[in-house]
Amino acid sequence: MHAVTADDHPAPADRPVAVLANPTAGRGRHRGLLPQVLDRLAAGGRPLRVLDARSRGRAEAACREAVADGAAALVAVGGDGTVHLALQAVAGTPVPFGVVPAGTGNDFAADTGFPADPLAAVDTIAAALRDGRSRPVDLARITTADGGHRWYGAVLAAGFDAIVNERANRMRWPRGPRRYDLAILVELARLRPRRYTLTLDGERIDVDAVLVAVGNGASYGGGMRICPAADPTDGLLDVVVGGRFARRTLIRVKPRIYAGTHVTHPLVQTYQARTVTIAAHGITTYADGERCLPLPLTVSAIPAALHLLR
Repeated sequence: MHAVTADDHPAPADRPVAVLANPTAGRGRHRGLLPQVLDRLAAGGRPLRVLDARSRGRAEAACREAVADGAAALVAVGGDGTVHLALQAVAGTPVPFGVVPAGTGNDFAADTGFPADPLAAVDTIAAALRDGRSRPVDLARITTADGGHRWYGAVLAAGFDAIVNERANRMRWPRGPRRYDLAILVELARLRPRRYTLTLDGERIDVDAVLVAVGNGASYGGGMRICPAADPTDGLLDVVVGGRFARRTLIRVKPRIYAGTHVTHPLVQTYQARTVTIAAHGITTYADGERCLPLPLTVSAIPAALHLLR
């Protein structure tokens, strides 16, 4: 795909670059990063506008307002959750987007070619701003039966991992990572295949499964390559289905997801499609690691829906 230049989407020089920074991303280990980010972004030659990120709702609303007000670009400083909020504002628009990976999980940034070092990523973004350069990538758009929709950049989880996340979010004790670990133990004890109906570009598949993931990108969960062949520039979604796994088998196979070798297991099936409908009872999905929409829903690959500053 061709690089999009400033001539494709010109923005007046006085239009600001909007910056969404999550101070709690990465459990706060990059809390002092923002002044350096702003200094280096200023080298891109545009004024900067730091957005209100006091809550998830306010952060998403601030991104939408900035784009509606004519921001020259939007930059997210944080992890996949921060990126997810920002995508809701820039998806499907010509406003270019940059990611400074500063979260616990930085899967979207890694899968789309941003440097892993936050300051190196800022320098890449500043150079793209200065040169008027951006590159198109695909996004996934979720649509529900009632017409609601969300965008995501990495992976939609609609199986065991989504169920674990939902369990952890309902728990008030313990705090921190131990809550997630406990949620895994609880849900492993309750593990059972669920009946899914998948419709892939019009072809219906009924399957009993414990893992279902739909990837625009390859990774989720901080480097777990759940959809290892996914390419966010090919106009397709990768669907990975883990079938009737017993508890012990799932425990043995799950570490292989980091390398992406789980897809060779005989209980794992992989598919590609432009549009995927998923139906199952009682599951709330998670996209880019964020709580998303309940099943049933439809996911569509939208080519070149986002223009990246890199």
